[in-house]
Amino acid sequence: MNVSGRSGSDMAAPTASAESVLAAKGRSFHWARHLLGALHAERATRLYRLCRYIDDLADEGDSTALAKQVLSCAAASIRDGYSNDPVIQDGLALMHECGMDADIFLDLIAGVQSDLEPVRMPDLDSLLRYCYQVAGTVGLMMCRVLDTDVRAAYPHAIDLGIAMQLTNICRDIAADAAVDRRYLPTSMVGDLSPELLLCPSGQLSFQVKACVSSLLDCAEKYYQSGELGLSYLPVRARGGMLVAARVYREIGRQLRARDHVYWSERVVVAPWRKAAITSQALVAVPFSHFFWQHPVRHDNRLHLALSSSPACSAASFLRYAA
Repeated sequence: MNVSGRSGSDMAAPTASAESVLAAKGRSFHWARHLLGALHAERATRLYRLCRYIDDLADEGDSTALAKQVLSCAAASIRDGYSNDPVIQDGLALMHECGMDADIFLDLIAGVQSDLEPVRMPDLDSLLRYCYQVAGTVGLMMCRVLDTDVRAAYPHAIDLGIAMQLTNICRDIAADAAVDRRYLPTSMVGDLSPELLLCPSGQLSFQVKACVSSLLDCAEKYYQSGELGLSYLPVRARGGMLVAARVYREIGRQLRARDHVYWSERVVVAPWRKAAITSQALVAVPFSHFFWQHPVRHDNRLHLALSSSPACSAASFLRYAA
């Protein structure tokens, strides 16, 4: 497949389709994308559509066997650089356009494939490795989408992805439990069956809420590291990514405000609150040093769980986060 030299008319349909996916399924990112320049917004939207498509292949298939088959085919297409699937075809074009490493996307597919097995996360390190696969990889790809090719930026991009995924996991515990997935680590809540997380009561509710609180504390460390890396991005992109991070962070803060009770209703950041977060970020934060000055170094302790994993080190992680 020739992935370069596409005309404006060739791009119109994929871009419009990607925009509709982002508006429907990625409201926080859809809000923040308006702060990016036109080119970066278009690329980021296409990347979101590609990643969401891979996720949906696992979650919306008619059977687990079929989902495994189509994800294996998607991985083969990424390795071969060719696909008849229009979404993956556009993703390959985007990867070529931005100089993305195919191994990064293969890491993401491997993480999504792991969701097709019974999910019973054993410990925090395993959870962090999973978060790298399905979201830290997206942070790495966003670096290339935003024309950032500074090695020092990559660990911070991974951390921002991990932070957002931890927030997602805390918000969606009940929804994940409904499809037989338990991301809360055994080391923190015991070997619970997912159905017990749908609406925990009594002593179990206190135990589960304590776990959610700890995971949100962990996410805060990764958010802080992620924001420290914003200075590596183009100036306009810094604002967009900062707002996306702050809006996602608000999900965790609202969850804390309701005493970590995730099972009553799904946390959603209201439009007025998104507007307030955006205003606060764009007015106050640009005067902070981290918006303009590179961090002295990355806290490598945040990646100990990742660097010790054969699954990560065998693919892209060590090349981008060492």
